[in-house]
Parts: sequence; C-alpha cells; structure tokens
Amino acid sequence: MQLIAPDVLAEARGLSPALSGIGALLGILLWSCGWRWHRFWVVVGVTLLGGLIGLQAGKSSGGHIMAMGVLLALSAGLLALELARVFAFVAAGTCVWMASSALFPRGQELWVGFLIGGLMGVLLYRFWTMLLTSFLGVLISWHSLLCLAEGVLQFDAVDFAAKQALALNGAGLAFTALGVAMQNWIERWHLRRRRRRKEKAEEKIREEVRERVISELPRAA
Repeated sequence: MQLIAPDVLAEARGLSPALSGIGALLGILLWSCGWRWHRFWVVVGVTLLGGLIGLQAGKSSGGHIMAMGVLLALSAGLLALELARVFAFVAAGTCVWMASSALFPRGQELWVGFLIGGLMGVLLYRFWTMLLTSFLGVLISWHSLLCLAEGVLQFDAVDFAAKQALALNGAGLAFTALGVAMQNWIERWHLRRRRRRKEKAEEKIREEVRERVISELPRAA
C-alpha cells in the first residue's frame, strides 16, 4: 500500500500551480485544524458528496441533473452533523475490518472487528476525528505539494513516489501522528484562551459591582 499513489500523481499532472497550492493549503488546514473545525469539514464533505451523488443520479435517470444535485447536496448538508457519528462508526469499523482482513486473511467472523472498530469510532469520536482529518490532510497536502514541485522544479514526482514508497509511507504515518498532537495542542490552547477571557470578564464584572457598591455607600449613610 502506498500513501502517496503514483497513479493519482499521474492523473493530477497538468494542474495549474494555483490549484496545487489551494490543495496544499486545504490539506494543511485539515491536518492542523481538523478537530477545531470538524463541524465545517463534515458539512462541506457531506454536502459535496451528496451533490456528486445527486448529479450522478440525475444523469442516470435522465431528470433535471442540476436540480437533483442541488437538492441532494442541501439535504445532505442539513443532516451532516446529525449523521456525523454514524459516519464515524462506519469509517472506523471499515478501517478495523480492512486491517483485520489484511492481518488474518483466513480469519472467520471478521464482522466482529467491524463492530468493535465502529464502537471505538463512536466512543473515541474526538480522537478518531483528529486521526482521520490528520491522515486526510497529509494525503491531500503531500499530493498537492508534489504536483506543485513537479511544475516548479521540473522533476518526476511519479517516479519519486514509486521509488521512495517506503520512506513516504513512514513519513506520512509520522506526520499523521504529529497532526493529532498538533490538533490536540491547538484545542487545549483555545480552551485556555477561552478560560482566561472568561476569568477576565468575571473579574471585570466583580470590579464594576464593587465600585458600584462603594459609590452607593455615602448615599446610604
């Protein structure tokens, strides 16, 4: 298995530097702020997926393609947050099932792995979301950066990805773990910042109340 697929790089050849740069930026944001903006990512991803499915369904049925795509995209977007944990269950269960199938190709009742993985995905929703967004961010950003480097530096990114598959796999997994740590640190930093703002606001309110009480003391006397 190759995380940086030469086939994908070959298909992406010819993309403009602007599109490659946008893809790299999107991947970096997903890698670093996946949990922080996970509601946004879920809604956007499900809306796009629903739109693509709607366009395909409208095309195959011969109906109004654009109307079908827009309606299904809006419906999917509205239900995205409600279905987020269902998606987490299915995604985590599928990953565990695939890993179990690879490790135990002759194993029986591998559906148990799917259920265990799905339960882990729901119970560890935050960690699973961080891991998934970090992994997707690495894939998107690295493919985009290689395409951008191929256009700017004039080197064969497909050949590089094919020859350095093992090194890229190891580096990709390491950066995925680093992304999880980065997202956790960003979330803790935001929580500490919010706590400090709340404490300052409470202190300001107490100070105003104290000054008001002190200013009213002579009148009461």
